[in-house]
Amino acid sequence: MITEKVVLATLMVSGFFSAILYIVFGQVTVRKLRKNPETKHNLGVAFMSGWDIINVAQALSLPQVIIRKLRNSPLSFLESNADLLYEHTNVIDRLLARMFYGLMMFTGLSFALWAFLDVTGILS
Repeated sequence: MITEKVVLATLMVSGFFSAILYIVFGQVTVRKLRKNPETKHNLGVAFMSGWDIINVAQALSLPQVIIRKLRNSPLSFLESNADLLYEHTNVIDRLLARMFYGLMMFTGLSFALWAFLDVTGILS
């Protein structure tokens, strides 16, 4: 019981910091890229407001092998242009993107795994 509370508290704290990094990354990096005429239309498809922040973070965070595979897929128009983003960002922007995207993915996948284990009765 105490272990579940500690895990849940850890996930809640990581979700909170992920939300803070989302705002900081959006204001510092993506705002600069939106104002640049070269990168303005290469931030990927925004399904809802702010989705381009996640697209840019993904493009700056994933390894180049995965980026190349995504670029060659039929759905490549949904993704940000990683090569262009690398040209217009600095090391701090990329570090912030990796911190945000890694923490967001860890939190989201951990909550999904937690829900799956709870529904299947493994955590009970």
